[in-house]
Amino acid sequence: MIGLDALGIVAATLPAAVALHQARDHGETTRWRNAGFWGLFAILLGAGPWLTDLTNGCLVLVMVGLATWGLRPSPPAPGDAADEAGQAARLGNWLFVPALAIPLVTLAGTLLVGEGRVAGVAVIDPKQVTLVALTIGALVALLLAMRLTRAPRSAPAAEARRLVDAIGWAMVLPQMLAALGGVFALAGVGKVVADGVVDVVALDTPLLATIAYCVGMALFTMVMGNAFAAFPIMTAGIGLPIVIRQFGGDPAIVAALGMLSGFCGTLMTPMAANFNMVPAAILELRDRFGVIRVQWPTAILLLAFNIAVLALCAFPGGMVR
Repeated sequence: MIGLDALGIVAATLPAAVALHQARDHGETTRWRNAGFWGLFAILLGAGPWLTDLTNGCLVLVMVGLATWGLRPSPPAPGDAADEAGQAARLGNWLFVPALAIPLVTLAGTLLVGEGRVAGVAVIDPKQVTLVALTIGALVALLLAMRLTRAPRSAPAAEARRLVDAIGWAMVLPQMLAALGGVFALAGVGKVVADGVVDVVALDTPLLATIAYCVGMALFTMVMGNAFAAFPIMTAGIGLPIVIRQFGGDPAIVAALGMLSGFCGTLMTPMAANFNMVPAAILELRDRFGVIRVQWPTAILLLAFNIAVLALCAFPGGMVR
């Protein structure tokens, strides 16, 4: 049955290809350091479930050591502007087909194989149908892009390496911070946070509980740098015991809008380096916090909107008690 383990193996092919590409670059002085970092990341994604927790933890520490030592890849080579313009003119709106294929295949797979059965046979873990469909959508998009652009077979690995060189180790921050959130959740940080909030604010109405949950998601995301890291902590501490169990909030609505509230925090923090700091560096902006300065008003408005929608729609009868 296809589940997360199989998806991890598929995901590992990207950093594995980058590591191989780095190792074969004899002109790069830090090639083995770079190849080691992305190779270890590929091992964690592909073989992590079969390794012990101690081994996984040690591999993560080695990755941190390599990143601290300094990867320092060569600046990505600029593309041929004339060739790219010619490709764009030739393909026109067909360029959007690969990008649109991902959501279309994902939606179709989720709706048509909702129980994970194909021709009556259980093929996919029912809990992972959407992720499997997303993976298939990404592969379909890759094949379509290769077909449309007539790129050589080595192009995906080369372009992946170019993107990785531009972004660097910050590319793995979402996975690392999400794992940290899981560790915090197991350590009971959520209960500590909830107790601290309750000591300051009496969460005796659904509205107050909603505000505490959504604002807490945004603030904790600003500290952690990733909504996936904040989600298990705030949901275990406030979302599940208070908003859902105590006041009867709809779990799907609470979880969805809670995560969106966390993303509002992502827009306002330098800790989300891959979203806010890396683009400023790539675009060579004079103000390294320029992306955040532009985003924070939108983030505040979206956070207020999320609170209003959750308060009005998540509770029985659609009314705030």
